[in-house]
Amino acid sequence: MKKRTIGVLSKACSVKVTTIRYYERIGLLSDPVRTASGQRVYDAEAEDALNFIRHARELGFSIEAIRELMSLDAKPDGVCADANRIAARQLEDVEAKIANLDRLREELKRMLSSCEGESADACEVIKSLRDHTRCQNQHLKPGVQSYA
Repeated sequence: MKKRTIGVLSKACSVKVTTIRYYERIGLLSDPVRTASGQRVYDAEAEDALNFIRHARELGFSIEAIRELMSLDAKPDGVCADANRIAARQLEDVEAKIANLDRLREELKRMLSSCEGESADACEVIKSLRDHTRCQNQHLKPGVQSYA
């Protein structure tokens, strides 16, 4: 069984060392075995778990959803419907974000096409940012995270 240091694991999984330590601290990754000098050493199971987490994060799953999915993964006789429910919830979140981005795009297009570009006091972009009522659509749907 090949053991690797945190730096080697970091490179192998394309995850920062600080992120690995964070996942250990919050319990997503098991505490690694340590050498007599205190250096962390990881096995293939840790690499598999870290790749699972990284891929789930790339798909936008929350830490709590990943925790649930990893728990299901640890029970091979578990119910696939539970994983499907978590993935369906993530898909709904992604679709809501896409819809919000579509609204943002349309509002930005409107602002740009309305702007005459002469002076700042006549600029539709600045006017719209100053006065939200000038916006033609509700571009931040309730429940969708703002970009601020």
